[in-house]
Amino acid sequence: MGATEHGPEGSRRLGRGLLLLMSVATGLSVAGNYFAQPLLDVIGRDLGLSASTAALVVTVAQVGYGLGLLLLVPLGDLVDRRRLAVGLCAATAVFLTVTASAPDGTLLLVGTALTGLASVAAQVVVPYAATLAPPAERGRTVGTVMTGLLLGILLARTASGLLADLGGWRTVYWVNAVLMLLMAVALRLRLPVLPTPAGRGYAALIGSTLRMFADEPVLRWRAALGALSFAPFSVLWTALVFLLSGPSYGWSEAEIGLLGLVGAAGSLAASTAGRLADRGLVQHVSGIGALLLLGSWGLLALAGSGGPWPLVALLAGVIVLDLAVQAVHISNQNLVYAVRPEARNRLNSAYMTSYFVGGAVGSALTSAVWGAAGWGGVCALGAALSAAGVAVWTAERLRHRAVERTRQVEADASEGPAGAASTPGSASTGRAAR
Repeated sequence: MGATEHGPEGSRRLGRGLLLLMSVATGLSVAGNYFAQPLLDVIGRDLGLSASTAALVVTVAQVGYGLGLLLLVPLGDLVDRRRLAVGLCAATAVFLTVTASAPDGTLLLVGTALTGLASVAAQVVVPYAATLAPPAERGRTVGTVMTGLLLGILLARTASGLLADLGGWRTVYWVNAVLMLLMAVALRLRLPVLPTPAGRGYAALIGSTLRMFADEPVLRWRAALGALSFAPFSVLWTALVFLLSGPSYGWSEAEIGLLGLVGAAGSLAASTAGRLADRGLVQHVSGIGALLLLGSWGLLALAGSGGPWPLVALLAGVIVLDLAVQAVHISNQNLVYAVRPEARNRLNSAYMTSYFVGGAVGSALTSAVWGAAGWGGVCALGAALSAAGVAVWTAERLRHRAVERTRQVEADASEGPAGAASTPGSASTGRAAR
């Protein structure tokens, strides 16, 4: 049996092997953007960088990723998506070698930015999987592939800490470069060829991607909510290395990396959120996720002093935060992908660009806040961003309900006086039921 059963949109089925391959591909693609987080201190010492300059490695990676989302991912609606995914994986491998061999901070930042730019292969693969999946299973499929992506983000920290202890921080990037070359070959052999929409050039393609923000209200709201959920995620994981390597905890790079295993527990939310979305509960999942994200900072605020109980609060806060971010993210993607299936790569580009702009802003703000106010200031920043996300979700739901009420009033009015007279009291009864 082949990797897929071919047919029109929504009738193809992903084989389990191909779905697993696509999940691993997304994880490995994005991992290179997060290897540096538990290694900022050791990289800074090796290359003579200050703490604030070292923290820019995270910001530069996210800026590069954001540019790739805006400029490269829409190409999936213009060119052969298999060739695009394979080419980006191979380019990621090349740019990882630039980072691995960097003799100074400048080349390190250049290699990191280029790696981030090419690593959007992950965001070509996600809508690829969504297109191959039947509509009734699309939420589960996206959730499964996004589980791979989240594990790549979180386990990158664990792998980088362990590999850095074995062979230095450069070893991490050399190993990932080899793995990305192997992934490029595997995707070339296994990914099916999909029809590519034609009829527009690159400039028109990028222009249509940007216009989607004006044309699609669901995209605007969910892009804002996504940015305000990923920003607190970046705040936490950028600041953790400074907290855990400092006097309160005094952890080594490997120990800091192991915290990624704890955060990986949140990846379970991706698949669960996808299944709940398939059952029509997507709005509930995103609202609960936004509230949990805000609540997680109450736990994290207790972790600043070090010691057994603050450590327990830290671990619990990390799990809740990562679970909440994934619940919001998968819910957002399911709503956005349903807007215009024929433009799924451009929708994903627009949404994910906003998402990672939020992450870049979060990490940049963390660099400044840590120096000025320490862990307490970081927790206040994360809570404020999370509260803004709750406000956006609430505003969207209120707007949606107002629109639905207006539509119902118009529908009732269109029935005319005869319809109203024939069923006295029906309008008030219906409103009471709603």
